[in-house]
Amino acid sequence: MRLFGHFFHAQFLLLAVVEYLSFVSVYLFVSPLLDTTRISAPLAQRWPEAAFAGMVLVLAIASMGLYDARQREGIKGALIRLMVACLSGLLTMTLLDALFPLFTTDAAYIGEYVLLAFVYSIGLRIYFYKFVDGNVLQRRVLVIGAGRRAASIDKLRRKTDQRGFELAGYIRTAMDEAVQVGNHKLLDIDDDICRYAIEHHIDEIIIAPDDRRRKLPLEGLIDCRMSGIAITDLLDFFERETEKIRLDLIQPSWLIYAEGFRRNILRSVAKRAFDILISSVMLVICAPLMALTAIAILLESKGRGPVLYRQERVGRDGRCFNLYKFRSMRADAEKDGVARWAQPNDSRITGVGSWIRKYRFDELPQLWNIFVSDMSLVGPRPERPEFVEQLSKVNALYKERHRVTPGLAGWAQVCYPYGASRKDSMEKLQYDLYYVKNHGLLFDFYILVQTAEIIFFKKGVR
Repeated sequence: MRLFGHFFHAQFLLLAVVEYLSFVSVYLFVSPLLDTTRISAPLAQRWPEAAFAGMVLVLAIASMGLYDARQREGIKGALIRLMVACLSGLLTMTLLDALFPLFTTDAAYIGEYVLLAFVYSIGLRIYFYKFVDGNVLQRRVLVIGAGRRAASIDKLRRKTDQRGFELAGYIRTAMDEAVQVGNHKLLDIDDDICRYAIEHHIDEIIIAPDDRRRKLPLEGLIDCRMSGIAITDLLDFFERETEKIRLDLIQPSWLIYAEGFRRNILRSVAKRAFDILISSVMLVICAPLMALTAIAILLESKGRGPVLYRQERVGRDGRCFNLYKFRSMRADAEKDGVARWAQPNDSRITGVGSWIRKYRFDELPQLWNIFVSDMSLVGPRPERPEFVEQLSKVNALYKERHRVTPGLAGWAQVCYPYGASRKDSMEKLQYDLYYVKNHGLLFDFYILVQTAEIIFFKKGVR
């Protein structure tokens, strides 16, 4: 399902809705059974606080990636993330209630509510993973084509990759087409594709021939379309299922006619206002932490070398700007003037630098870059001019990342680990292009929520 320009798997949207309604019900009807003497407000007055408490828990769970179809953690990993989410939800509600009294009950009641919600969520998720995930709300798809492009669907073999669809089979478009899918998946049907699709409950037909100039069964496809069966291009299918734009399958005609890549003045103004508000507030809140980080760097280096590291990066429309970071490497890390990718266990990283990189404290000065509009809170990560030049030669679409303002957080950072090579950069480019095509304020908010998991579990740290 597409919401705010981004694709969500229907199973996880259903889980989020059911979980939210359950949390509201637990607050209103189950928690009071523990101690009715502490409930002074009538039921009608407690509805807003129940709705708020449920929303805080759902957002906390989302921040741990537990509504994300790409989540590949086992039961143990999911349980740890659920526990962290509930604890962070409890902390958030406690702090907000201390600053702005929101609840008619005491803190102990909120703690008992979160514990009950945690237990209920465990039971709900056990049922979900066993009976719902990958079993319901899937589209049954039929693929037109059996060559290289069509075979790319066959490579989606993990359960996490097949959550949204069930593959019925492939139809060869021409006798001279080089078949690259298993023969057992080839369908030998009559010319009446529509009759076959209806009889076998096909929801969607994917157009994936290697050569679009070959004759497609247009009459049958039109019949299918008019019968309510969706007809989808292969790239649109992959965009929906993998939440990225496949570089190896992309065609110029798709870029020309695809939805997205739109300018919106109101969206740009709202995004800039949001950036100014959040960056200014965060600069004030993080000032003590930034001061302590600066002192730690000075003490470790015995006053030698700068505290802040200034580096040229490429911003929107290819314009360069100076990006600020706390220095996490030796002052002579690039004394020969050659730009290098950071590597695992990089010997150039200092002791303090290793710690601040783990928790992304080294990037706090970029809040100033956001405030002065060099960057945004969300967008593709800005890269150095030397690397941009190299990567643009690998794939000309790399420069399309600069159609939007670069960001502190990004869709590629949420979906892919740290990139430190040309290959990694091309993988991340697929997610960056997806963001450029579909970006919006609510999608940005979703990315910011998901970024909490990246920071807490130290994903992609070098």
